[in-house]
Amino acid sequence: MVKISDNKTKEFVDYKKNNFVCAFILLIFIIIIILIPTINAEEYYADININVDKSGFVSIDGVTNHPDLIIQDSENYTFKAQSIWLLNITKNDSFSEFIYKLTFPETTSIISINSTGLIRIEEELGHLIVKGIGENEIFNINVEYQIQKSDERKTEMDNDITIIYLGIVFIIVISIIILYLKSKEKDVEIIKDDLNNYNLKGLNNRQKEIIRLLIDKKVPLTQTDIEKELNIPKAAVSRNVHSLELKGLIEIEKIGMSNLIRIKKP
Repeated sequence: MVKISDNKTKEFVDYKKNNFVCAFILLIFIIIIILIPTINAEEYYADININVDKSGFVSIDGVTNHPDLIIQDSENYTFKAQSIWLLNITKNDSFSEFIYKLTFPETTSIISINSTGLIRIEEELGHLIVKGIGENEIFNINVEYQIQKSDERKTEMDNDITIIYLGIVFIIVISIIILYLKSKEKDVEIIKDDLNNYNLKGLNNRQKEIIRLLIDKKVPLTQTDIEKELNIPKAAVSRNVHSLELKGLIEIEKIGMSNLIRIKKP
Protein backbone atom coordinates (compact mmCIF):
# COMPACT_ATOMS: atom_id res chain seq x y z
CA MET A 1 0.00 0.00 0.00
CA VAL A 2 2.81 2.39 0.81
CA LYS A 3 4.50 1.65 -2.46
CA ILE A 4 1.40 2.48 -4.50
CA SER A 5 0.98 5.81 -2.69
CA ASP A 6 4.59 6.80 -3.43
CA ASN A 7 4.10 6.15 -7.15
CA LYS A 8 1.00 8.32 -7.27
CA THR A 9 2.86 11.12 -5.52
CA LYS A 10 5.71 10.90 -8.00
CA GLU A 11 3.33 10.94 -10.94
CA PHE A 12 1.56 14.01 -9.54
CA VAL A 13 4.89 15.86 -9.12
CA ASP A 14 5.95 14.96 -12.67
CA TYR A 15 2.58 16.19 -13.96
CA LYS A 16 3.02 19.51 -12.18
CA LYS A 17 6.56 19.89 -13.56
CA ASN A 18 5.40 19.16 -17.07
CA ASN A 19 2.55 21.69 -16.77
CA PHE A 20 4.96 24.34 -15.47
CA VAL A 21 7.41 23.71 -18.33
CA CYS A 22 4.61 23.93 -20.91
CA ALA A 23 3.27 27.14 -19.38
CA PHE A 24 6.76 28.65 -19.31
CA ILE A 25 7.40 27.71 -22.96
CA LEU A 26 4.00 29.18 -23.97
CA LEU A 27 4.79 32.42 -22.12
CA ILE A 28 8.16 32.70 -23.87
CA PHE A 29 6.46 32.07 -27.21
CA ILE A 30 3.87 34.81 -26.57
CA ILE A 31 6.57 37.28 -25.52
CA ILE A 32 8.56 36.51 -28.69
CA ILE A 33 5.46 37.04 -30.84
CA ILE A 34 4.83 40.40 -29.17
CA LEU A 35 8.44 41.55 -29.46
CA ILE A 36 9.09 40.46 -33.06
CA PRO A 37 7.27 43.46 -34.69
CA THR A 38 9.06 45.83 -32.36
CA ILE A 39 12.41 44.27 -33.09
CA ASN A 40 11.79 44.31 -36.83
CA ALA A 41 10.20 47.82 -36.90
CA GLU A 42 12.40 50.44 -38.53
CA GLU A 43 12.40 54.09 -37.55
CA TYR A 44 11.79 56.22 -40.63
CA TYR A 45 13.14 59.68 -41.25
CA ALA A 46 12.80 62.17 -44.11
CA ASP A 47 14.33 65.46 -45.24
CA ILE A 48 12.58 66.05 -48.55
CA ASN A 49 11.49 68.60 -51.16
CA ILE A 50 8.00 68.26 -52.62
CA ASN A 51 7.20 70.04 -55.89
CA VAL A 52 3.71 70.31 -57.38
CA ASP A 53 3.29 71.53 -60.97
CA LYS A 54 0.25 73.17 -62.63
CA SER A 55 -0.97 69.83 -63.98
CA GLY A 56 -1.02 68.22 -60.53
CA PHE A 57 2.11 66.11 -61.00
CA VAL A 58 4.07 65.65 -57.77
CA SER A 59 7.82 65.07 -57.49
CA ILE A 60 9.50 64.24 -54.18
CA ASP A 61 13.27 64.12 -53.72
CA GLY A 62 15.68 64.35 -50.83
CA VAL A 63 16.96 62.04 -48.10
CA THR A 64 14.73 59.35 -46.55
CA ASN A 65 14.79 55.67 -45.67
CA HIS A 66 11.09 55.20 -46.38
CA PRO A 67 10.63 52.97 -49.45
CA ASP A 68 7.55 54.73 -50.91
CA LEU A 69 8.30 58.41 -50.40
CA ILE A 70 10.69 59.36 -53.20
CA ILE A 71 8.79 59.72 -56.47
CA GLN A 72 8.88 61.62 -59.78
CA ASP A 73 5.95 63.12 -61.71
CA SER A 74 3.23 61.17 -59.97
CA GLU A 75 -0.51 61.85 -60.08
CA ASN A 76 -1.23 59.57 -57.12
CA TYR A 77 -1.14 62.37 -54.57
CA THR A 78 -3.46 64.92 -56.25
CA PHE A 79 -7.12 65.08 -57.15
CA LYS A 80 -9.04 67.85 -58.95
CA ALA A 81 -12.72 68.76 -58.55
CA GLN A 82 -13.63 71.56 -61.00
CA SER A 83 -11.12 74.33 -60.23
CA ILE A 84 -10.13 73.03 -56.76
CA TRP A 85 -7.10 70.77 -56.27
CA LEU A 86 -6.55 68.44 -53.31
CA LEU A 87 -3.05 67.27 -52.38
CA ASN A 88 -2.90 64.30 -49.99
CA ILE A 89 0.43 62.71 -49.02
CA THR A 90 -0.09 60.25 -46.16
CA LYS A 91 2.36 57.64 -44.85
CA ASN A 92 0.90 55.80 -41.85
CA ASP A 93 4.33 54.60 -40.73
CA SER A 94 5.81 56.38 -37.75
CA PHE A 95 8.66 58.78 -38.50
CA SER A 96 11.21 59.55 -35.83
CA GLU A 97 11.80 62.86 -37.62
CA PHE A 98 10.68 64.53 -40.84
CA ILE A 99 11.38 67.86 -42.51
CA TYR A 100 9.78 68.93 -45.77
CA LYS A 101 9.50 71.89 -48.14
CA LEU A 102 6.39 71.88 -50.30
CA THR A 103 6.44 74.20 -53.36
CA PHE A 104 3.32 75.11 -55.33
CA PRO A 105 3.21 76.62 -58.85
CA GLU A 106 2.80 80.35 -59.46
CA THR A 107 -0.66 81.97 -59.03
CA THR A 108 -1.58 79.33 -56.40
CA SER A 109 -3.84 80.26 -53.51
CA ILE A 110 -4.24 77.90 -50.55
CA ILE A 111 -7.82 77.33 -49.38
CA SER A 112 -7.10 75.01 -46.43
CA ILE A 113 -4.19 73.01 -45.06
CA ASN A 114 -3.85 70.22 -42.51
CA SER A 115 -0.59 68.50 -41.61
CA THR A 116 1.06 66.55 -38.86
CA GLY A 117 3.87 68.39 -37.11
CA LEU A 118 4.40 72.14 -37.29
CA ILE A 119 4.03 74.15 -40.50
CA ARG A 120 4.54 77.66 -41.80
CA ILE A 121 3.63 79.25 -45.15
CA GLU A 122 6.02 81.54 -47.02
CA GLU A 123 6.34 83.07 -50.49
CA GLU A 124 9.40 82.83 -52.71
CA LEU A 125 9.58 84.36 -56.21
CA GLY A 126 5.83 84.16 -56.71
CA HIS A 127 5.54 80.58 -55.37
CA LEU A 128 3.74 79.61 -52.16
CA ILE A 129 6.00 77.50 -49.94
CA VAL A 130 4.85 75.27 -47.08
CA LYS A 131 7.57 74.19 -44.65
CA GLY A 132 6.94 71.53 -42.01
CA ILE A 133 8.71 69.53 -39.31
CA GLY A 134 7.62 66.68 -37.03
CA GLU A 135 8.86 63.99 -34.67
CA ASN A 136 7.59 60.54 -33.68
CA GLU A 137 4.40 60.66 -35.73
CA ILE A 138 3.03 59.67 -39.10
CA PHE A 139 3.75 61.75 -42.19
CA ASN A 140 0.60 63.49 -43.45
CA ILE A 141 -0.05 66.59 -45.60
CA ASN A 142 -3.50 67.62 -46.83
CA VAL A 143 -3.79 70.85 -48.85
CA GLU A 144 -6.78 72.24 -50.69
CA TYR A 145 -5.64 74.81 -53.24
CA GLN A 146 -6.55 76.64 -56.44
CA ILE A 147 -4.43 77.75 -59.39
CA GLN A 148 -5.50 80.89 -61.21
CA LYS A 149 -5.02 80.96 -64.96
CA SER A 150 -2.53 83.46 -66.34
CA ASP A 151 -5.31 85.28 -68.22
CA GLU A 152 -7.38 85.56 -65.06
CA ARG A 153 -4.35 86.78 -63.15
CA LYS A 154 -3.58 89.30 -65.89
CA THR A 155 -7.21 90.47 -65.92
CA GLU A 156 -7.12 90.97 -62.16
CA MET A 157 -3.87 92.94 -62.44
CA ASP A 158 -5.33 95.01 -65.29
CA ASN A 159 -8.42 95.69 -63.18
CA ASP A 160 -6.25 96.72 -60.26
CA ILE A 161 -4.22 99.05 -62.49
CA THR A 162 -7.42 100.50 -63.96
CA ILE A 163 -8.79 101.14 -60.49
CA ILE A 164 -5.54 102.84 -59.49
CA TYR A 165 -5.59 105.02 -62.63
CA LEU A 166 -9.24 105.93 -62.06
CA GLY A 167 -8.43 106.80 -58.47
CA ILE A 168 -5.55 109.04 -59.57
CA VAL A 169 -7.75 110.73 -62.21
CA PHE A 170 -10.50 111.22 -59.63
CA ILE A 171 -8.06 112.81 -57.19
CA ILE A 172 -6.68 115.08 -59.94
CA VAL A 173 -10.18 116.16 -61.02
CA ILE A 174 -11.24 116.85 -57.44
CA SER A 175 -8.03 118.82 -56.86
CA ILE A 176 -8.65 120.91 -59.99
CA ILE A 177 -12.24 121.59 -58.94
CA ILE A 178 -11.12 122.61 -55.46
CA LEU A 179 -8.42 124.91 -56.87
CA TYR A 180 -10.93 126.40 -59.31
CA LEU A 181 -13.47 127.04 -56.59
CA LYS A 182 -10.80 128.58 -54.39
CA SER A 183 -9.67 130.83 -57.27
CA LYS A 184 -13.27 131.86 -57.88
CA GLU A 185 -13.70 132.60 -54.20
CA LYS A 186 -10.52 134.65 -54.34
CA ASP A 187 -11.81 136.51 -57.43
CA VAL A 188 -15.10 137.18 -55.67
CA GLU A 189 -13.23 138.49 -52.64
CA ILE A 190 -11.13 140.73 -54.93
CA ILE A 191 -14.28 141.99 -56.64
CA LYS A 192 -15.86 142.66 -53.25
CA ASP A 193 -12.76 144.52 -52.17
CA ASP A 194 -12.81 146.52 -55.43
CA LEU A 195 -16.50 147.26 -55.00
CA ASN A 196 -15.82 148.53 -51.52
CA ASN A 197 -13.56 151.15 -53.11
CA TYR A 198 -16.54 152.62 -54.96
CA ASN A 199 -19.56 154.42 -53.65
CA LEU A 200 -22.46 152.43 -55.08
CA LYS A 201 -25.11 154.23 -53.12
CA GLY A 202 -27.90 155.56 -55.32
CA LEU A 203 -27.19 153.06 -58.13
CA ASN A 204 -29.90 150.85 -59.50
CA ASN A 205 -29.40 147.11 -59.96
CA ARG A 206 -28.39 147.35 -63.64
CA GLN A 207 -25.82 150.04 -62.91
CA LYS A 208 -24.36 147.85 -60.13
CA GLU A 209 -24.23 144.90 -62.55
CA ILE A 210 -22.34 147.02 -65.10
CA ILE A 211 -19.83 148.13 -62.43
CA ARG A 212 -19.30 144.51 -61.26
CA LEU A 213 -18.84 143.34 -64.86
CA LEU A 214 -16.20 146.00 -65.58
CA ILE A 215 -14.33 145.15 -62.36
CA ASP A 216 -14.55 141.42 -63.05
CA LYS A 217 -13.34 141.67 -66.71
CA LYS A 218 -10.54 144.09 -65.82
CA VAL A 219 -10.49 145.34 -69.44
CA PRO A 220 -12.52 148.01 -71.25
CA LEU A 221 -15.78 146.77 -72.81
CA THR A 222 -17.97 148.09 -75.58
CA GLN A 223 -21.67 148.66 -75.08
CA THR A 224 -22.27 145.63 -77.28
CA ASP A 225 -20.12 143.51 -74.93
CA ILE A 226 -22.14 144.68 -71.94
CA GLU A 227 -25.40 143.93 -73.74
CA LYS A 228 -24.30 140.35 -74.43
CA GLU A 229 -22.78 139.68 -70.99
CA LEU A 230 -25.71 141.03 -68.98
CA ASN A 231 -28.47 140.39 -71.51
CA ILE A 232 -29.65 143.98 -71.22
CA PRO A 233 -31.38 145.89 -74.07
CA LYS A 234 -29.22 148.35 -76.00
CA ALA A 235 -31.23 151.40 -74.91
CA ALA A 236 -31.00 150.38 -71.24
CA VAL A 237 -27.23 149.91 -71.53
CA SER A 238 -26.79 153.30 -73.17
CA ARG A 239 -28.92 155.02 -70.57
CA ASN A 240 -27.23 153.42 -67.56
CA VAL A 241 -23.71 153.88 -68.97
CA HIS A 242 -24.41 157.60 -69.49
CA SER A 243 -25.69 157.83 -65.91
CA LEU A 244 -22.56 156.10 -64.53
CA GLU A 245 -20.35 158.46 -66.51
CA LEU A 246 -22.13 161.46 -65.00
CA LYS A 247 -21.57 160.00 -61.51
CA GLY A 248 -17.83 159.72 -62.28
CA LEU A 249 -17.70 155.91 -61.90
CA ILE A 250 -16.73 155.06 -65.47
CA GLU A 251 -14.88 156.56 -68.40
CA ILE A 252 -16.00 156.40 -72.03
CA GLU A 253 -13.46 156.50 -74.84
CA LYS A 254 -14.76 156.80 -78.37
CA ILE A 255 -12.86 154.71 -80.88
CA GLY A 256 -14.27 154.88 -84.39
CA MET A 257 -17.90 153.89 -84.26
CA SER A 258 -17.61 152.17 -80.88
CA ASN A 259 -17.38 153.40 -77.33
CA LEU A 260 -14.92 151.70 -74.97
CA ILE A 261 -16.14 151.75 -71.39
CA ARG A 262 -13.72 151.26 -68.50
CA ILE A 263 -14.02 151.52 -64.75
CA LYS A 264 -12.64 154.74 -63.37
CA LYS A 265 -9.95 154.36 -60.72
CA PRO A 266 -11.21 155.58 -57.37
